[in-house]
Amino acid sequence: MKHLILGNGPAGVVAAETLRKAAPGDDILMVGHEDAPPYSRMAIPYLLEGNIDESGTWLRKGADHFERLRIRQLRGRAVALNTDKRTVLFDDGHFEDYDRLLIATGSHPVRPPIPGVDLPEVQTCWTLADARAIAAHAKPGARVLQLGAGFIGCIIMEALAKRGVQLTVVEMGDRMVPRMMTPKAGGMIKRWVEDKGVRVVTSAGVQRIDRGSESGREAPLVVTLSTGDRLDCDLVIVAAGVAPNVGFLEETAVHVAKGVLVDDRMETSVPGIFAAGDVAEAPDLFTGAHLVAAIQPNAADQARIAAMNMARGTTTGEAKLNGVLAINVLDTLGLISSSFGQWWGEKPEAGGSGVELVDEARYRYLSLQFKDDVLIGATSIGLTQHVGALRGLIHGQVKLGDWKGRLLANPLGFVDAYVARSQQPMALAR
Repeated sequence: MKHLILGNGPAGVVAAETLRKAAPGDDILMVGHEDAPPYSRMAIPYLLEGNIDESGTWLRKGADHFERLRIRQLRGRAVALNTDKRTVLFDDGHFEDYDRLLIATGSHPVRPPIPGVDLPEVQTCWTLADARAIAAHAKPGARVLQLGAGFIGCIIMEALAKRGVQLTVVEMGDRMVPRMMTPKAGGMIKRWVEDKGVRVVTSAGVQRIDRGSESGREAPLVVTLSTGDRLDCDLVIVAAGVAPNVGFLEETAVHVAKGVLVDDRMETSVPGIFAAGDVAEAPDLFTGAHLVAAIQPNAADQARIAAMNMARGTTTGEAKLNGVLAINVLDTLGLISSSFGQWWGEKPEAGGSGVELVDEARYRYLSLQFKDDVLIGATSIGLTQHVGALRGLIHGQVKLGDWKGRLLANPLGFVDAYVARSQQPMALAR
């Protein structure tokens, strides 16, 4: 049997390795389109900080790792899929056939339709090539404007600050990290960042980017904000979100919404075709609604399940995903924050309730959100120990019973609640 894996990021690599263990005699071909060994995008900020070189981003360090596992590699970009013939057309014009196909093509950074966004000093931060371009422009003292203060933006911010640039962050939302932080938590992170010398402009966008020479200024770029401000810049970094790479699936029978829709076996609407990672929309743990959870741990979990089912085909013993749980852990200039699950809560009429603990002076924050007596989401700032217990309670959908009332009175008791309600044998042994 031939397994074709489109994508050589974390999902593709984990799937290939899982397939090799599950199907020792099968043919495995993994395809990536970048001129680099399989690497982790999450390591790019460390590359920009100078803590590692490019080899430090590689997912597997051994030069012959994939060869030893008999995982063939190919460079190319899929441009079309024929589900009837079971073939994929690549950008160099050649076809590959398959018996089982995994779509792990990841995502790409979004470039908003802003005049001037295609100028060479305007960069995204998604690939090793992007990192090289940013390193060339982001010299100490350079004036850098970063568009977007979401998860990716905050990770980049850490690296830029360490390069000694003059950084301005522009975010359309009313707070930093608006898609993973409550209003209070996002406001606290903004204040922390400003205290570190970064200018943050929220509820604002970039209207246009012009050459400085065209505006009578000496700076390479002049950026006009929706507030009317005009800023001289040496570099603009666009961190305005990502979108799944699904263009080659147009006019196919593979169902696509925002990403590729999959069931709990990570199989698409076409039998024999699976998807995993940033490109996949899998059922949410609580609501069952399909969700793209673009984080590396989820990508690895999905890849293992997809690979097990690819190896087993339609026989019994299927591997299934226990629902996607949104997880974000962020280091913003040394301030650790996290959010899990349905952190924004549930409506009271649907059984929702919550509690918020705020310590502005010490930059400590905790929000717990419940549905009936189950913890469904949490947000934290400044808590660096035992936050895994929050994930455990949420992912396990643990019924808290009378512990819910105790947590509403003392949110920081979540570790005791986890031990008492999900680790009862351990608690009794104490």
